[in-house]
Amino acid sequence: MTQADFALGPNTPQLIQLLQWIGQPIPLMEQCAQRYGDTFAIRLLRGRASVFGSHPQFIQAIFTAEPEVFDAGASNGLLLPLLGDASLILLDGDRHRRQRQLLMPPFHGERMRAYERIITTTTERIAAQWRTGSTFNLRQALQDISLQVILAAVFGITDEQRFQSLRQLLPSLLDLTGSPLSSSLLFLPALQRDWGAWSPWGRFVRLRDRLDRLVFAEIAERRAHPDPERTDILALMLAARDEDNQPMTDLELRDELMTLLVAGHETTASAIAWAMYWLHREPATLKTLVDELDANVGAEDAKPFSRLPYLGAVCNEALRIYPVAPITFPRILKVPMTIAGREYQPGNSVVPCIYLTHRRPELYPDPATFRPERFLERQF
Repeated sequence: MTQADFALGPNTPQLIQLLQWIGQPIPLMEQCAQRYGDTFAIRLLRGRASVFGSHPQFIQAIFTAEPEVFDAGASNGLLLPLLGDASLILLDGDRHRRQRQLLMPPFHGERMRAYERIITTTTERIAAQWRTGSTFNLRQALQDISLQVILAAVFGITDEQRFQSLRQLLPSLLDLTGSPLSSSLLFLPALQRDWGAWSPWGRFVRLRDRLDRLVFAEIAERRAHPDPERTDILALMLAARDEDNQPMTDLELRDELMTLLVAGHETTASAIAWAMYWLHREPATLKTLVDELDANVGAEDAKPFSRLPYLGAVCNEALRIYPVAPITFPRILKVPMTIAGREYQPGNSVVPCIYLTHRRPELYPDPATFRPERFLERQF
């Protein structure tokens, strides 16, 4: 099946489309939507055209389909060097179901409340370094907060030397794929050649190996000295058992820890940074939020804040206007399927486009404007 059989899209060479996606994904999606409409095809990996869709019917059909209809993990192979092949987001079928079941207990609501104090004290400690009238990089500070929270709440690191080593290594590893140029290493396998410690891929491999040694050392120490009183996510993952009463292997634990790190570190920092950007750009919005927060100062825990209507609206609007992930993970069809009136065949890759959906004016009037009140006026 050719690209034109199931969606229109740019006819430029695949490499050009891939480089556009790596360097300027938002303009590429906006241009394609303007020219081709609600669905369009971009050729990104292995010559396969991925069909992007932003219409609610397109997204609903994909999200409500039975799990057997799609392979989702198979399309995320470019993350394998970073996360490992036991990561939940690279798995499909029975392996995915097993890992998902093992990972669910640590993320129940009441267990998550145990991490409120870690988040609060970490934020207060880092924010205490800020001085009125001084200039600092907010996103870097937020990255430090999110990283320290992950090391404490997810990894449960108590050894100070190991904590500081991981605190330095993890950002260094992620920085190697943090720009359009450096992220090309993951998109272009031809660049994944170890020519020594000074080559880009050589630096990546050596940093990853140093990180792995620290993570496996932590896992080994925790296995040797189990503590049922610990509430960090690694402790809960170590205690989890599947239907056959089997625990996760060391490799599975390592890959899931890396997944939680990559999924929660820069994403959290970027989301909060965008929220702070918009709040300081819109003084009236900032004042309304501060007034709401001030009225709840003195609460013993975070529960009252989680229910504040305007704070919730600000968070939703920040995630709407600049979603951290502009698309969902692609899904590869295993059987024929009709999506929003169009027939797709096995092997077709479909991609719900979060960014474009959030910019649809019939859903969000005046979509380029930061207006939290829209989330108080109606339910989406």
